[in-house]
Amino acid sequence: MPGLSREHYEFVVDSWAPLPSLLIVSSRLLKWAAVVTLTFALGAHWTVLQSVAWVTMAAGYSRVVPLKEALVKTFDGKHPCLICKFVANGKKSEQRRETQQPPTKIDLFLTSSPAGLCPPVRDPLRFALSRSAAARSETPPTPPPRNLRG
Repeated sequence: MPGLSREHYEFVVDSWAPLPSLLIVSSRLLKWAAVVTLTFALGAHWTVLQSVAWVTMAAGYSRVVPLKEALVKTFDGKHPCLICKFVANGKKSEQRRETQQPPTKIDLFLTSSPAGLCPPVRDPLRFALSRSAAARSETPPTPPPRNLRG
C-alpha cells in the first residue's frame, strides 16, 4: 500500500489484510500478548498486584492520617488489605506446588556402558591408496567430451 512507512509492516501477522490499521492493531496486540505472557511466566504478576495493593493502601490511609503514618501503616505488615492477603496466599500456593512436584527427568537415550581403555598405538596410521584415488590421479581426456553438459 503506497504512502505507508516500513514501521507499519514490521510485525505483520497476515500480509493479505485489506486495511493497514488492522496490521497495526494486530502488531500491537501481539506485543501486548507477549508482555503479558512473559509477566505471568516469570511470576511478576504477584509483584504488580502487591504494588497496586501498596499504592491503594497508602492512598486510603493518607485520607485519614498524615502521609508518614500512612506509609508506616502500609509497610509495617500489621495491616494487610485483601489484595495483600490474596498475593500472600497465591505465592504460598505456588511454592507448595513447586515443592510437591519434584522435576522428573527421563533419560531414554543415555544408558550406562562399561568404559574400556585402549593403549596408545605406537605406529602412525597408514593409509593405502584405494583404486578410486588412483583413478583420479589420471589426467582428463583431451579434448573434453562434448556430450556432457556443464
